Amino acid sequence: MKSNFDLHVKPREGFKMPPVLFLLLIFVAASSALAQEEEKKEGEKKEEVSKPAKPAFESGQLMDEQSVVVPSKKTLEMNMQHRFGTVENGVKDLFGIYGSANIRIGFSYVPINNLAVGFGFSKLNKYLDVNAKYSILKQRKDWSIPVSVSVFTNVVIDTRDKSFFPKDIYRFSYFEELIIASRVSSKISLQIAPSFTHFNATDSLYRNDMIAIGFSGRYKFSPQSSIMFNYTQQLTKHKDPNFKLQPGITIGWEISTSAHAFQMFATTFQGILPQQNISYTENRPGSGVFSTSQFLIGFNITRLWNF
Repeated sequence: MKSNFDLHVKPREGFKMPPVLFLLLIFVAASSALAQEEEKKEGEKKEEVSKPAKPAFESGQLMDEQSVVVPSKKTLEMNMQHRFGTVENGVKDLFGIYGSANIRIGFSYVPINNLAVGFGFSKLNKYLDVNAKYSILKQRKDWSIPVSVSVFTNVVIDTRDKSFFPKDIYRFSYFEELIIASRVSSKISLQIAPSFTHFNATDSLYRNDMIAIGFSGRYKFSPQSSIMFNYTQQLTKHKDPNFKLQPGITIGWEISTSAHAFQMFATTFQGILPQQNISYTENRPGSGVFSTSQFLIGFNITRLWNF
């Protein structure tokens, strides 16, 4: 399968960095106003306080997607993400275990309520990413607020040799996502997440900007175990007719405790970072059991420390 990450780059003329910080300030202001309004209501009815519902998911990472969850204040999170090669070669490379793999190690911290900031390192293209997630709305037990809403953003830097980039600004890409989720019942949680991706530079046959929407869900069948799914559909296509951009499909199993989450899954995404997955995935499940299937095995390990 061909790689599209080493193509010669072509800048997008007149591009300015997306107003990520400006958006975050807007969301912070909106959240503060909402919180003040809720405090007034709670003061009026102290006997019937509407408490926050339990989080829709156990971890901030939902296999290949971000979840709506932001950990509690002063929490440090470590996230290890691993993707083996595709299973299409069967026993020749032990169903991808001996194949080309990708890995990311990331850390995030919650310095104030509802805001997590972090960074991570990925093997593929030596990516360095910095990211932030802010919870702007939380679901209530009495369904007076039926959903939780968070915004996630990252900036990714390709740190490969400068020979790949005529200008350093071409190394950068950006991802912004609005995440809306609901804990429908004690067992079922659902999430929808529209997103926007931008690459400062790309090949002339590939678009700088991509729009996509992700759907995720969880069925919790025991206190520690859940079955989960992700489906990510690109709403934008590349100009190259030979590039068959594919949606992301992920199905997996999670085992979680109060401080750990382990997720194992089958996925068509190998890039780990969302803008890479959305813009450059050609993997597809295929009609055969293994011979034509281009899904791969992945896992995430999350560990939390509360200070």
